[in-house]
Amino acid sequence: MNQISSYSDAINYLNEKTSLGIKPGLTRIKAALDALGNPQNSFKTIHIAGTNGKGTVAATIANALKNEGYKVGLFTSPWVINEREQIQINGDFISEDDFRNCARTLQITGTDCTEFECITVMAYLYFKAQKVDYAVIECGMGGAGDATNTEKENMSVITSVSLDHTDFLGSTIDEIAEEKSGILRKNGTCVLYNDELAEHFKDKCNKLVTGGITDNLSIVNAVLGELGVSGVNELVRLPARQEKRGGVLLDGGHNVAAAKALAPLIENEVAVIGMMRDKDVEGYISLIAPKCKKIIAVDVSNPRAIKADELAKIAKKYCADVITERDAESALKYKPTLICGSFYMIREIINLL
Repeated sequence: MNQISSYSDAINYLNEKTSLGIKPGLTRIKAALDALGNPQNSFKTIHIAGTNGKGTVAATIANALKNEGYKVGLFTSPWVINEREQIQINGDFISEDDFRNCARTLQITGTDCTEFECITVMAYLYFKAQKVDYAVIECGMGGAGDATNTEKENMSVITSVSLDHTDFLGSTIDEIAEEKSGILRKNGTCVLYNDELAEHFKDKCNKLVTGGITDNLSIVNAVLGELGVSGVNELVRLPARQEKRGGVLLDGGHNVAAAKALAPLIENEVAVIGMMRDKDVEGYISLIAPKCKKIIAVDVSNPRAIKADELAKIAKKYCADVITERDAESALKYKPTLICGSFYMIREIINLL
């Protein structure tokens, strides 16, 4: 494409990268960061990996640091409401102008980075330019091979670890924990949720903080304690994480652990469900579908998505009334009470609610 000159150009630039899919490994992003002077080393980093709760933990830590007077960058994914929500400082989305400028700076390098690698570099460029004190960085997937895993030093945080992305990260909890331990730094501190997995982490950092961490709030406060910052009493609420909007419960959680957290909250639902095929679709559906009186399986506009017909076939094992629709927007005519299974699907309709 031509040189980026507008915000819409920047969005198109990233969208063109979507076709590259997920490509674990650091070769591409390290080359881009080297060409840009390694902006990721310009601030203190709190790096968060784990299977569930990463976004909520990241946002709550960032908010607590902001309330202590620090200038705090926050990088999370995927976005739900607006592409710019992935890159924030003190709770404010990056502006359209800054988004465009960061994309243009990256484009000039001629990088072959994937979409996620590009947005990661853009976050680092923005945080360096804005001179943040801290950047709270959420891993996209995994740890060792994740695009965010490039800084020299960090405090690392590992939220609850369970099976997810098994095609990329490993087929057992131990294999996945080992992958996530790749974000640790020898001279750094790691705060770990699952103390039973400590053997994967204890020799890869200077200090391992574990034990007595039972939920996302307690892991946040363990991190804040290590930073010498006052604890908090509640978590930041994020869009599409067990969120009620327009009388509809939205939950973008997409693995078995997320389904176990959602299932007790639902009963006799009319549910719109779309998912990515690289998830444990059967495991998720087996927990959610029995709590539904009707399921509308939908196609999601993502190359990784499972087709609605395939999803419906699985759902029919657990729910008597299952139909398909071409997309989530079309499914709204059935007046759903629950929309779940994918952040990508929810982003297509959240503003309609």
